[in-house]
Amino acid sequence: MDQGRSSYNRTIRLEEAEKPGLTARLLRLSAKAELAEVENRILCQPMEEAAAFLPRAAADLLILDPPYNLNRSFGGESFKQRKPKEYSRHFEEWLLPLLPLLTPRASVYVCADWRTSCSIYPVLERHLIVRNRITWEREKGRGAQKNWKNSAEDIWFCTLGREYDFQVEAVKLKRRVLAPYRTAEGSPKDWEETGQGQFRLTHPSNLWTDITVPFWSMPENTGHPTQKPEKLLAKLILASSRPGDLVLDPFCGSGTTAVTAQKLGRRFIGVERQEEYCCLALKRLDRALRDPAIQGYREGVFWERNAIQGKGAPAKKENQKTKNGN
Repeated sequence: MDQGRSSYNRTIRLEEAEKPGLTARLLRLSAKAELAEVENRILCQPMEEAAAFLPRAAADLLILDPPYNLNRSFGGESFKQRKPKEYSRHFEEWLLPLLPLLTPRASVYVCADWRTSCSIYPVLERHLIVRNRITWEREKGRGAQKNWKNSAEDIWFCTLGREYDFQVEAVKLKRRVLAPYRTAEGSPKDWEETGQGQFRLTHPSNLWTDITVPFWSMPENTGHPTQKPEKLLAKLILASSRPGDLVLDPFCGSGTTAVTAQKLGRRFIGVERQEEYCCLALKRLDRALRDPAIQGYREGVFWERNAIQGKGAPAKKENQKTKNGN
């Protein structure tokens, strides 16, 4: 354990001795690649470069989490805030090379904050069918003295065409029932009584208040400044892909999409330009083979925050193994 680090701190860190072995497993494309060469691999290069070499019409789900239109540092690199129209042009340059990589029934999810959403929506509307906007609550964040606390982010749900997959039964939310109704015979009405309390399965909405942002005592936590929770990615992956489908994340950061896809029996391609984050992704993928649990997802359903105690059960893995570039 690091000196001065609490025994409860489970943040994943890279040790110097690990880096050579992890780096050797990273992939960098310089020519057109076959699907077998890139599936279940982490590519260490800019996404604009990788997109030119990835196989066409292969990905069933695209999860796009680009730098938001903010001043932000990512490891040794920085992204500078742009004027809204300039950011729109930049986002379009990211998006267009990715569309030929998708299957006709593919879905696309794009993450954004409120300011970035204003710039990307017109681009999405031009090139895709916009189906919905999900807003999810970030319970962390600093308060403001002369504004409302910024504690929400958006995820735009789009499809490439009119035919697409959406598995509503896979993403229902289990909520506590505070005022349970009963039938005339005294049986629960649209809810169930368990040893942990009274619960109801509810249809997924576009407002998510059950997400916990990774923090130091969670085993999925890394030092990446904009890491998304595995539970959030699990909802997107389960809703819009099937076991064995291919999930593409061209801004994969510390690998949350790839890790969650692996846990849920999907194939993945992750692209990240910074070697440090690529190595973190591989380390997380190795750990996920030993511990496929997803916080907040248990017994095949999602649970509202703080509804269950203890460690989550392993995610339902549906007959799909991955090799993580080994």
